[in-house]
Amino acid sequence: MNCMNCGALLTESAYCPKCGCDVVVQKQAIVLSGLFYNQGLEKAGIRDLSGAIDQLKRSLKFNKLNVPARNLLGLVYFETGEVVAALSEWVISKNIQPEGNIAAEYINRLQKDANKLDTINQTIKKYNQALQNCRDGNEDVALIQLKKILAQNPKLIKGYHLLALLHMRNEDYEKARKTLKKAARIDKTNTTTLRFLREVDEQTGTVTSLEPRWHAWGNREKTTGGEPTVYTVDNDTIVQPPTFRDTTIGATLVNIGIGLLIGAATVWFLFMPAKTQDINRTANDKVTEYSNTMASQAAQILRLQDEITTSQGTVETANTQIDEATRKTDSYENLLKAVNALNGESYTTAATALTSVDASLLSVDAKATYDSIFSQVQSTMFKKLKEIGMDAFDNKDYATAITNLTQAMAIQKEDYEVMNYLAHSYRLSGDTANSDVTFQLIIDTFPGTKRATNAQAYLSTNQSAENTSNGDEDTGTEQE
Repeated sequence: MNCMNCGALLTESAYCPKCGCDVVVQKQAIVLSGLFYNQGLEKAGIRDLSGAIDQLKRSLKFNKLNVPARNLLGLVYFETGEVVAALSEWVISKNIQPEGNIAAEYINRLQKDANKLDTINQTIKKYNQALQNCRDGNEDVALIQLKKILAQNPKLIKGYHLLALLHMRNEDYEKARKTLKKAARIDKTNTTTLRFLREVDEQTGTVTSLEPRWHAWGNREKTTGGEPTVYTVDNDTIVQPPTFRDTTIGATLVNIGIGLLIGAATVWFLFMPAKTQDINRTANDKVTEYSNTMASQAAQILRLQDEITTSQGTVETANTQIDEATRKTDSYENLLKAVNALNGESYTTAATALTSVDASLLSVDAKATYDSIFSQVQSTMFKKLKEIGMDAFDNKDYATAITNLTQAMAIQKEDYEVMNYLAHSYRLSGDTANSDVTFQLIIDTFPGTKRATNAQAYLSTNQSAENTSNGDEDTGTEQE
């Protein structure tokens, strides 16, 4: 510990050995800063992120040069989706201690993944737009924006709070409860989350449990059919176990069901034979009439079928040529749009136009132009294809999602979000084979991570479903 006045190394004395300044208060402040840091560390360890932020701020209030406290505060901010605040703390920490500071590693990781950082920054801007839309009364637009924001930045707690408020305003309390439980999994003692949950509980009359489902089931007491009867005979205590009997309503319903079955059987055996004979007689007359009519039309139908077959071949060929010409025209038009956009330095517009170009239909020179533009707007095009694919997935348009996410994956093969959305698009569209291949790719690309664990779970589920289906088919064959 150094003296704040002269920078000399302090001893156990209450005064600085160099300048003689009283350093008792300084030492107490340093001790309090360390105490609050330890408390913040404990709260962060049990995911009490709000409490951790409060304690770490107190620690920095007593000692703004406490580098571990500032680094931990940045990590807690990052875990709640506040990347800008986290980055600010790490930059300050690095300026305080330039050498041997882990904050430099945190900053480098963020800077290396520029796409992720840009995506998170965009979610903050979109959150502000959604908040403004709420203030302007455009709640439906804000609801859609918040769902996309949380899909891209699932740790943004204030996004969950705003989305829950919109659900509560629409009186959709179950969706609000589900949203708030997601926020509680990130920061389980956040006062805003708990206050909103209490409001939802008051409106629905149901107490929300924040414990995991397996824990709730594990602690659930077993119930019995009734209470035992205890009585005394000649000073002996006798415990009679509970008895069970059918209720009167249940017996009545069973009797009614039996009566209906008997009545239906009576109607069937008494009235159905005569009715069946009448229906058969009428049907035979109709068959004879239709047979005579169809015999005279058989030759004409055969002749018309031959003409239709001949004309269909011509029409299909013409339609194929028209479709190919249309796609080729559209590709050249979009390529021209991309060239003009690139000349105007509008990379986003150029990337959008290139996504609609079918390069296989272009000439050699046009293909060279396409490749040149593609190399310049590759990053922007990847973001565009990824965004279109994810929006299509949210709208349950899995075919469009697969097309765009596959193109995005061809540009950048190791993007987890693209691979994950593509795998689930295949799974939800019923293409289990490609879904398994994509989940296996996630496992191979991110071995030993939670992403690989989640992918393995879906892969195992698909394989179990296939085995169950095969087993059912075998059983059906044996029964036949």
